[in-house]
Amino acid sequence: MFACAARAEPAPGNQAEKARFFGEIAAIMAELEEISGLDARARVRYDTITRPELRRYLERKIQEEVKPEEIRADELALKKFGLVPPDYDLKESTVDLLTEQAAAFYDFRARKLFVLESASGALDQIALVHELAHALADQNFRLAKFIKRGESSDDGSLAHVAVMEGQASWLTGEYLARKSGQSLKTSPALLERMSRSADDAASQFPVLKSAPLYIRETLLFPYTAGMRFQNAVLEKFDLEGFRRVFKNPPVTTQQILHPQKYFDAVLPTKPRLPELPEARSYRSLTGGSVGELDHEILLRQYIGEDAAGLAERWRGGSFELFEHRKTKEAVLAYAVEWNETSDARRYFELYRRILEAKWKTFQLTEESEAAVAGEGDGGHFRVELIGKIVTSLEGLPSAIK
Repeated sequence: MFACAARAEPAPGNQAEKARFFGEIAAIMAELEEISGLDARARVRYDTITRPELRRYLERKIQEEVKPEEIRADELALKKFGLVPPDYDLKESTVDLLTEQAAAFYDFRARKLFVLESASGALDQIALVHELAHALADQNFRLAKFIKRGESSDDGSLAHVAVMEGQASWLTGEYLARKSGQSLKTSPALLERMSRSADDAASQFPVLKSAPLYIRETLLFPYTAGMRFQNAVLEKFDLEGFRRVFKNPPVTTQQILHPQKYFDAVLPTKPRLPELPEARSYRSLTGGSVGELDHEILLRQYIGEDAAGLAERWRGGSFELFEHRKTKEAVLAYAVEWNETSDARRYFELYRRILEAKWKTFQLTEESEAAVAGEGDGGHFRVELIGKIVTSLEGLPSAIK
């Protein structure tokens, strides 16, 4: 992420309010140190920023840190999976979402806290505590390097963000709970209520509310599921849990969703992708992992809430997106492995329905117990069931056997 956004409407208006607001930093950091057992090693640098300045800042960050072809490839992959509409603009939407929601953010590359100015002059302590929790983690674990470590896997990258945001959310929740004589450690109901606060707040933000399901869920996941994951780690390892999640981070969203899999070090498999016909005519645009959360969202979006439970049976998933060198048509190669052959068969049946639902054109030329083929939006497709694995090729210029 380009900025770690806390969700609320901020911050200082006049100079006196700014002084009072930023004057709380030392006391908040001291309390966060006491809660976490982590040491604040430096004074936190800070400044205010206007919303137009924030937008320009985000646009500049994206331009500096993400190549245009990478954004194009990521956007096209989401469209091929049917997770965003064909006309979706990933770059502009990302800037719109973060600009709308940010109240304060800690830039872990510049190692500086920014708080938005507001004409109302209302102070938002929650945003400040959340971002100071990031600053504390950064001083101990260097968040820029931590996020970089997760970039080798799409699913793993989101798991790393969930560690970062989940810990900050938990510390913020515990900070607030202690103000009323409570603790998240002894109140599961309070933990659940606070972990869902981001979901509940989503309706307050028009851009977020109107975003595709996948964008909404992956944006909120690090705060909600990440907070519950951090709590589970603390229950098992006590204060050492604050350090453990950074030194030995989870590698999948599955480990975030099911902390016992993190404790048991259950690693994902890497199912082999289907072979692309005439591979020399294509170039690879992007590739990576497709995790449990991705499958849960895909099933929920196209099949329904009941079917989404199958995602818990996920064992590993991968994809690669290719582009024809001459025609520029895109082909998606995709494979997913499940715990049991019965899980794979169930998904094979559901994925046929997903294809039919996500495309305007869906014409079958072959259908058997282990294969489905035909023509859809963008070209021909073929889905196969091979033991515990389901594979798919979508967007081919001609049918394959």
